[in-house]
Amino acid sequence: MQITQGNWQARINPERGSLGLTRTEAVDMMLLAAGNTYKEIAKATGRSPETVRGSLKKGYHKLGVFKAAGAVAEAMRRGWIAPLLIALLISSINPDAETMRHRPPMRTRQQVSASRTVSRRDVRRVFA
Repeated sequence: MQITQGNWQARINPERGSLGLTRTEAVDMMLLAAGNTYKEIAKATGRSPETVRGSLKKGYHKLGVFKAAGAVAEAMRRGWIAPLLIALLISSINPDAETMRHRPPMRTRQQVSASRTVSRRDVRRVFA
């Protein structure tokens, strides 16, 4: 089953006790992937931040990770959540987008050579 939240789409498994994210975990994970904090997710879903935290911790456990960034990355790798690809569709319509995508990066800083580093010799002066 597919659900959408903002610019994210998730695949959930409605059967209890099965692999995959539940609806609540998927919505929380999509909001987390969009860059929201626990408090912002709680406000958007009408729950307390502690409830959101507990829901996300269950999702982390299912994914085998300990942090939010790892959870989002692993969920995307497994295909449980994915960003909507509207931007890619628009760029494929625009003929100039192809040339812009392959533009080489511009250098903003000069390279400093290693020979610029000067080694110092420790000189001791002995006064008589």
